[in-house]
Amino acid sequence: MASWTLMAVIFILLLPFAAMADQDAFVGVNIGTALTDMPNPTQVVTLLKAQQIRHVRLYDADSAMLIALAGTGIRVTVSVPNQQLLAIGQSNATAANWVARNILTHVPATNITAISVGSEVLTTIPNAAPVLVSALKYIHAALIAARLDSHIKVSTAHSSSIILDSFPPSQAFFNRTWEPVMIPLLEFLQSTESYLMLNVYPYYDYIQSQGAIPLDYALFRPLPPNKEAIDSNTLLHYTNVFDAVVDAAYFAMLYLNFTKIPIVVTESGWPSKGDSNEPDASLDNANTYNSNLIKHVLNNTGTPKHPGVGISTFIYELYNEDSRPGAISEKNWGLFDANGRPIYVLHLTGSGTVLANDTTNQTYCVAREGMDRKMLQAALDWACGPGKVDCSAMVQGAACYEPDTVAAHATYAFDAYYHRMNMAEGTCDFNGVATVTTTDPSHGNCIFPGSHGSNGTFINATSLAPSSNSTSSGSSLLHFNTYDSISIMRILMVLILGMAFL
Repeated sequence: MASWTLMAVIFILLLPFAAMADQDAFVGVNIGTALTDMPNPTQVVTLLKAQQIRHVRLYDADSAMLIALAGTGIRVTVSVPNQQLLAIGQSNATAANWVARNILTHVPATNITAISVGSEVLTTIPNAAPVLVSALKYIHAALIAARLDSHIKVSTAHSSSIILDSFPPSQAFFNRTWEPVMIPLLEFLQSTESYLMLNVYPYYDYIQSQGAIPLDYALFRPLPPNKEAIDSNTLLHYTNVFDAVVDAAYFAMLYLNFTKIPIVVTESGWPSKGDSNEPDASLDNANTYNSNLIKHVLNNTGTPKHPGVGISTFIYELYNEDSRPGAISEKNWGLFDANGRPIYVLHLTGSGTVLANDTTNQTYCVAREGMDRKMLQAALDWACGPGKVDCSAMVQGAACYEPDTVAAHATYAFDAYYHRMNMAEGTCDFNGVATVTTTDPSHGNCIFPGSHGSNGTFINATSLAPSSNSTSSGSSLLHFNTYDSISIMRILMVLILGMAFL
């Protein structure tokens, strides 16, 4: 009987997440407007459609933008700006007027699916915290009156810094200062079947850790098992910061006895350029993070706490915002410049068609900086031997002999193998000493196989470069962690029925 009771409890607890697992996660983009030469709404929508972006988040409810989005089917999250929050939180009528003016005039032509009431209110304008939940309730009441509450969810975006003691995730809890706000807020989200909006920035976690967090762990790069972070309470293994932060939010909600509220990450990204004291704000790191994040989300990998429960995520952001104040990195989070040109080329082969600027002939495989010379030499020997790379371009007197270093020769061999294998997943690893970049390593008369104008030959082959892990980040093996709600139900029902006859 005790066994039956235990299985029934497990079944009930997993029901909401079984339903969530049946829904594919999406990747969207945030659209900031702090550009000196901001594209007009029609140009923005043209870019969204060209990149097959089907979900966007606006930081306001700009009428011209919403009109331009009409008829596209793009799912839109609009926002109540922070400066309007106090007025809306103190007046039901003001909230109703805001909904009438910014929502009712645009639906159903524009597919508005969510409203974020403020952004990071608790950490940026704490004086408005006392009216935050009232603002959400008033906005939701106006949607009920318009019979739109089942289609448009209401929530508010939080900084992940409201979660304290976030590792191990199982010990995480919300800053207790905000419990008088968080408890009624979570009650509202649960009762309206909405979701927790969370901004997750592994870049800042990495920078603030002062070396305690490895860069690879922040960038979703493959880690050997001995480098994975382990939650000592749950024994769950974490291979990236993103999952650890999301699970910390799940556990923080559990600490307050909320178990049925899903999470949508409303902001996440990595800057592509920074000041001299921000060396990790780089093109390669931004490309690596966002490419791996997108694949991680679209694979519905989920997190260690909730495997298979995809975490829909909005990339921060569509454009570089050159007018933003602060450090150089603050202006360089975008995927595109104001003219719609990509800042870098995402590595998204096999991850669907979202952000279709993935022209993989513009990616290269190079030796990582600071790698052990013996490891590089071993990988170079493998590429020129069992890997069947033509290394004649590196013999003395040939075009790619100089510079005569192991790292330079290894880079040529790695890139030759990578393109020989048609840039397949797992072919740019070489036991962790290689990485993909968008920067052409060609120099002088030494033209690399992936460079424009190269006559490199692509072939189908089964040999794969030696890898420190059986898969690179975002590979198809991640699908083994996914499952749908039907599978969960069947497994649990078999277990329950089996226990009933014991």
